[in-house]
Amino acid sequence: MSEPPSPRTVTREQAEDAVRTLLRWAGDDPAREGLLDTPARVARAYRDWFSGYDEDPAEFLLRTFKEVDGYDEMVVLRDIEFESHCEHHLAPIIGRAHVGYLPTNRVVGISKLARVVDGFARRLQVQEKLTAQIAQCIQDTLQPAGVAVVIDATHGCMTTRGVHKTGVSMITSHMLGAFRNDARTRAEFLEFIGLHGSMRR
Repeated sequence: MSEPPSPRTVTREQAEDAVRTLLRWAGDDPAREGLLDTPARVARAYRDWFSGYDEDPAEFLLRTFKEVDGYDEMVVLRDIEFESHCEHHLAPIIGRAHVGYLPTNRVVGISKLARVVDGFARRLQVQEKLTAQIAQCIQDTLQPAGVAVVIDATHGCMTTRGVHKTGVSMITSHMLGAFRNDARTRAEFLEFIGLHGSMRR
C-alpha cells in the first residue's frame, strides 16, 4: 500500500506548457508580464506539493529502538499538521492528523510518524484513503498490537467552490488491532487527542 506510483513520464517543459493552457482557459494571457514566470513557479510548486510520489513512507519506519525497558503502553503523536490536495479538484486539504500505536517490542522515533503522514499527504488524495494508508503502513511495518489514526481537515473543494461552506471540517478515523477490538483502548486514544465522547465506533 505504501509503494509510490511509477516514475514521472512528463517533462518539465510539458508541465509548464500545460499551465499556460490552463491560464488561457481561465481567460488570461500567459504571455503578459505578470504571468511569464507562473508556469515555472507552478511546476516547482507541484514538485513540492506532490513530493510524496518520490518516497516510500514505510522506509521512515525501518529504524526502530528496542531498548524501551518493556514499555508497551500507548504512544500517541497528536496535532500533526499537513497539507494535501484533493484528487477530484486539485484543491487544498489542510488539516491535522493524530496517530497512536501500541508497541510490542520496539518503538520508532516520533518524527518518523510525522514523516509518514507527510509522505502520503503529499500526493493526490481523498481523506478516507489517506487515513487508511497511514494506519496500514504503520501496522505493516512496525507490527504493533494496534494502530489508530484520526484526521480532522478542511477541504478547499468545499470552501472555495461548489457549496462554498466555510468553517466546516471533516473527521475520519481508521482503527486496527487493539484499537478496533478493545473499546477501552479506543476510548483512551480518543481522550488523549481530545475527542473522547464525540466519536463512536
